[in-house]
Amino acid sequence: MQIEIIKRNGSRVTFDSTKIRNAIAKGFYSVNNHDEAMIEIVYLSVMDEINNYNQSSITIEQIQDLVQSCLLKNNFDKVEKSFEKYRNDRNSSRERFNESQHKLLKSLEDFGVSDAKNHDLKRENANINGDSSMGLMLQYGSLITKAYTRAYHLRQDINEAFENGEIHIHDMDFYPMGTTTCLQIPLDKLFENGFSTGSGFIRAPKSIASAASLCAIAIQSNQNDQHGGQSIPLFDYYLAKSVIFSLRKLYKNEVVRYNEYTNEFDAEKLAQILSDIECLDDIVDITSFNHKIFDAVLKALDKEVYQAMESLIHNLNTMHSRAGAQVPFSSINFGTDTTNAGRMVSKNLMLAMESGLGHHETPIFPILIFKVKNGINYEKTDPNYDLLKLAIRCSSKRMFPNFAFLDAPFNFKHYDPNRKETEMAYMGCRTRAIANVIDKDNEIVVGRGNLSFTSINLVRLGIKHGIVKKDSCDMEAFYKNLDELIDLVCDQLIERFEHQCSRKVLNYPFLMAQGNWIGSSKLKINDTLQDVLKHGTLTIGFIGLAECLVALVGKHHGESADSQKLGLEIIGHMRSRCDELTLEKGLNITLIATPAEGLSGRFINIDKNKYGIIKGVTDREYYTNSFHVPVYYKTNIKNKLGLEAPYHDFTNGGHISYVEIDGDTSDNLDAFETIVRMMYDAKIGYGAINHPLDRDPVCNYNGIIKDVCPKCNREEGEISFERIRRITGYLVGTLDRFNNAKYAEVLDRVKHE
Repeated sequence: MQIEIIKRNGSRVTFDSTKIRNAIAKGFYSVNNHDEAMIEIVYLSVMDEINNYNQSSITIEQIQDLVQSCLLKNNFDKVEKSFEKYRNDRNSSRERFNESQHKLLKSLEDFGVSDAKNHDLKRENANINGDSSMGLMLQYGSLITKAYTRAYHLRQDINEAFENGEIHIHDMDFYPMGTTTCLQIPLDKLFENGFSTGSGFIRAPKSIASAASLCAIAIQSNQNDQHGGQSIPLFDYYLAKSVIFSLRKLYKNEVVRYNEYTNEFDAEKLAQILSDIECLDDIVDITSFNHKIFDAVLKALDKEVYQAMESLIHNLNTMHSRAGAQVPFSSINFGTDTTNAGRMVSKNLMLAMESGLGHHETPIFPILIFKVKNGINYEKTDPNYDLLKLAIRCSSKRMFPNFAFLDAPFNFKHYDPNRKETEMAYMGCRTRAIANVIDKDNEIVVGRGNLSFTSINLVRLGIKHGIVKKDSCDMEAFYKNLDELIDLVCDQLIERFEHQCSRKVLNYPFLMAQGNWIGSSKLKINDTLQDVLKHGTLTIGFIGLAECLVALVGKHHGESADSQKLGLEIIGHMRSRCDELTLEKGLNITLIATPAEGLSGRFINIDKNKYGIIKGVTDREYYTNSFHVPVYYKTNIKNKLGLEAPYHDFTNGGHISYVEIDGDTSDNLDAFETIVRMMYDAKIGYGAINHPLDRDPVCNYNGIIKDVCPKCNREEGEISFERIRRITGYLVGTLDRFNNAKYAEVLDRVKHE
């Protein structure tokens, strides 16, 4: 047809009828009508109208009017309503995006020329170097895709709640890509037959060295397919098999070499010994007539396992993902395999972590998580108690491992001693996923993770309905408002979930195409993801319970037993609503104690502008992390753990509790162990012990540094001391990577006696 299309920006393009047919087809598909004959009828009807138009040009809006008219004329009322809704939504999105362009450009105006230390947005994620080229590119993209997400993916009421600071949608910059948050990687499946990274195929490992290398590659490849963390849930079990491969090889070589010198075995006897070695499934001595052979093998094997663990840690702190902008967010759960091979993996992993990197720097990744279980490693008579002692020593020097407590009631109830995949495993930051309303037979940690989470500003609700703005606390209005936000967040999570499900296996060449997500191995390359993603968790989070309680009743839960009772009531209510929504929606909707790195200052800045400075509520640079007792509140370790422990039971989507201690903790390992046992007795699920951990990058001294390095007497100057601090479960090596709010929070931390 000799007619031009006038686009919305005024430009003119040649008429293309296939675009009209595609638009009509999408309208039919949106109401699950795939009748091609009906689509053709409407298409031809629209074409007839355009042929009779008798003009040299026509606008996009005029064509859309004709489509709606022809749908109604042919009695496709339902399709027409869907078409109209889509059209109105797109128009509204374009208006919102146009309105945000000026604000967006203003944000970007000096983004490229400001150092990260002078630009808080460039320190939103402490694991990204905002001064590097690729880090800057990632953050440019982040700003732009957030604006796009708000314009084209979010409902108006959800958008307003985000803009007003009532909710926070985490990882919004990855929303359009439909990526997932985190995964517990099934390394055993990958190691069984080898795997593809999307760029090439890697054979199954046949030694502990190659297994450690492939583990790092798997973690790196997985991060390229999602926006959150990658965790190995059963590291010692997974790598024990590769230890046996190395054992058999070393053992055979040593026996053959021994026999070359002694001729002790005839051909038949030698063949039998080598056959017996090939059948080994753990580290045991089968040459009882000559222990020197086994001793030599054991020494060589131990060295090989250590070097493998050392290379893994070095790789995970140096290999880059996401176009070179980040090292992978990696976590390793271990400590419960009681075989000799599994124990050797756990031991050498911790020894390598304890030694540190090339200049003995503290590794930031992987986050080591030692799983504590009575009967396995908790009591002195347990087979792995020595590994718990080593974990305590390592953590006293490197702040890792953290500790996961499998006997906490909410973890233990899922535990089946005959299924190791039911051992609770955490993502490093705090996330957990195990209950599964979709498939009760697969209430496991392996091959599952969080899909996305959105947090509610509890402090805002406290201010609106509490004594700081009213004569009395109105809890009825508080819960009504809270329920409205929970429903809104649930809608948003499900809308994001539906977008994630619309993606295909081919969009995730490692995560899905290699069968890492539970059930994904059954899918074909062009299949969508509904059938597998339904096993993940959709999670509602919260921040600032302490400030919320101050706003409601005047004291936080560390100061008052009545406030603690109210706090448990509030978080218990949120958990009950999540459980109700899980049954109603048929999806795993959970409650998480939000890891609040990027969020830590956003809510409070909005609330300061709205309500001003309120003592004990908005008078700092941050809101308190989730249900934690405020970092500035002086209390003792036992009291803090006792106050926070009940909230772990409510937050089935993830939780963590920290304590802060002073001095060189490696000088008093008994005290360190006492704290770990306090955590166990308090029945928390996941805990960590923070303590001073500094390094002088000039002389490589590691320890506590005040103003002067104890080793070289250097004062802090142009080259700063590294102050290793924990942020949301993982460590950050230099404080200038923290955003302003998180930096203020770190400075406010008091030590717990």
